[in-house]
Amino acid sequence: MNFNKLLTRTCLLGSCFISLSLVAQQSPLPVQQDRWKILPDGSIEWPIDNRLPHNDHVEMSGEKVSMWVQYGVNSEGQPVIDRTMVFPTFRLLPVRTIASMTYNINDGDLPRFLINDRLLKAGVYNAAVAPDMPEKVTSIRQKGILQINSEIGKDRSVTLQRTLFPSVDKPVALEKWLFTNTGKQPIKIEMEYLYREVRPASERTTPVPHSFIVTTANEGLKTVAPGDSVQFGILYQAADKNNPLPAVDVNASFRGRLQRVNNIESLLQLETPDPVLNTAFAFAKIRATESIYKTKGGYLHGPGGLRYYAAIWANDQAEYVNPFFAFLGDEAGNKSAMNAYRWFARYMNEKYEPIPSSIIAEGDATWHGAKDRGDMAMIAYGASRYALTYGNTDSAKVLWPLIEWCLEYLKRKVNEQGVVASNTDELENRFPAGKANLNTSVLYYDALHSAALLGKQLQVSKEQINRYEQEAQTMRKNIERYFGANVEGFETYRYYEGNDTLRAWICSPLIVGLFERKEGTIAALFSPRLWTADGLASLAGNGTFWDRSTLYALRGVLAAGETEKAMEFLHYYSQRRLLGEHVPYAVEAYPEGNQRHLSAESGLYCRIYTEGLFGMRPTGFNSFECAPRLPNGWNQMALRNIHSFGSVFDIVVKRAGAGKLNVIIKKGQKETAYALKEGAARIIQL
Repeated sequence: MNFNKLLTRTCLLGSCFISLSLVAQQSPLPVQQDRWKILPDGSIEWPIDNRLPHNDHVEMSGEKVSMWVQYGVNSEGQPVIDRTMVFPTFRLLPVRTIASMTYNINDGDLPRFLINDRLLKAGVYNAAVAPDMPEKVTSIRQKGILQINSEIGKDRSVTLQRTLFPSVDKPVALEKWLFTNTGKQPIKIEMEYLYREVRPASERTTPVPHSFIVTTANEGLKTVAPGDSVQFGILYQAADKNNPLPAVDVNASFRGRLQRVNNIESLLQLETPDPVLNTAFAFAKIRATESIYKTKGGYLHGPGGLRYYAAIWANDQAEYVNPFFAFLGDEAGNKSAMNAYRWFARYMNEKYEPIPSSIIAEGDATWHGAKDRGDMAMIAYGASRYALTYGNTDSAKVLWPLIEWCLEYLKRKVNEQGVVASNTDELENRFPAGKANLNTSVLYYDALHSAALLGKQLQVSKEQINRYEQEAQTMRKNIERYFGANVEGFETYRYYEGNDTLRAWICSPLIVGLFERKEGTIAALFSPRLWTADGLASLAGNGTFWDRSTLYALRGVLAAGETEKAMEFLHYYSQRRLLGEHVPYAVEAYPEGNQRHLSAESGLYCRIYTEGLFGMRPTGFNSFECAPRLPNGWNQMALRNIHSFGSVFDIVVKRAGAGKLNVIIKKGQKETAYALKEGAARIIQL
């Protein structure tokens, strides 16, 4: 045999072996030790054990306030609590994204409590320096409301339940302290009266001076008989001459918050044999939906995280969470979605200058610091999917000009290689994105496909519909030709020209049905190069992670039909976020932002199920493609009380023998069954 041919064949076999070895690797999933457990009522509880100290943080939001609580238990078993209140519609100067009036309160700022004439917390009293009374936390619970339970005194004859929550519709956060006498003798418990007002300088507030006020409710000295309880309240409020201090009933506010949480929970209910997934989905609905603020421009969804309020972004709102609201059926959610798209539409222009990435300060200003991040692709993708799924003709007509404008803008940005150029991507230069990135072109492709479907519903010209369909097919080919590559031994995608390191966003083609490279892409996603203990690394070999790419990837892998692999990683991720060390929601990122519970990521978590597990892809105002992925070992799964496609309905998927499934659509008393092969898709007409 010719030596050169032998050498060539040997090298090819060797490189093939290396590539196959890489592809065969899958990142092993660590064994998780849960700190929290799921209770029968759907809440989660941390029963305090000896794994101390431990600290965590969680955000809870209402229409006029967001309450971020840092809570924990120190090595002595005592509670550690710090509360931060953000008032999104009480604006400060200069005008910028982060200029919401914000204050934090620790235990030293609270009114003093006395039990039988002794200070609960250390201080000077009766001419002496008094230490803390003994207090041990027994458990912490949460489900949209944070509850911290403890026992007080050497004999533990008093229990204390602290309950923290935001008002549903007022600029006030509340804390309810419920003391119970579990001893045999009456006890005296006092909360001192407190009224404290703080005013920022008038030069720093707009449009009028604001105040932050801490007040007490039901303060005073109370005698508590054995077995009885007494309740005190602490209110953290914002006020100004346009918003005078409201009258607040602590118990009525608590009932209002509980009702809001229960209403969210009643919508779009997931039923599977896996309680971790069911509970994580229910919690994600709460976080995705509670973070809607009533601004002077109407309801606006905001990410939160101490920074992002009374403002919208092309990715968080237009792309991530709004398409979820089209399934959920929450009135404020749908109003906020339509408002977001209307706000972006204000910036359409004849010169096709880019729409700003973010509109901030209740609509008074914009942020475009990273220039074009592919924002028009984000908006067109989200608006077209939202319009189809929501199933309302009038709403779709409102959104159609915005979708058309964004698609025309993107068409003008297509480069010589046939893909979309942009300045950066949604990570805003935190990592390289080149002059044209994969994510933007993928979103543009899907937006064209959805716009063609939407155009048929709105009876636009066949010429325009055909043009969108042809441009989508051309973009599909160009994505493969330009981005398709062998990266680190995997037949997947390069993220931009010259990229030779695996990136988390190689998952994006999967969520829009581009499966040409699914085997290599899925192998890369779950390889040790990208998968970490907290999901996907943004860049292989880098410790930074952003949950959004993990959430997209899990949806995409399900859509691609790799059900068992996806479910293994989905259960792991859900358990870690719901029951692990930082709970109970998807997070933004790490190390940036200290894993803030940004709200839109929870919307992306829910979309793993609607669009991934149940394979729902809108095709019309009253129709959708359904490609369910029923995992091995499950005989049935369901989504109930779906509000989309102009209807309210349930979808139930049942196993019907080897390789066969039944999809049952229930509308009121009417049931319609569809038979399909496992792994196949079917158009469902409502």
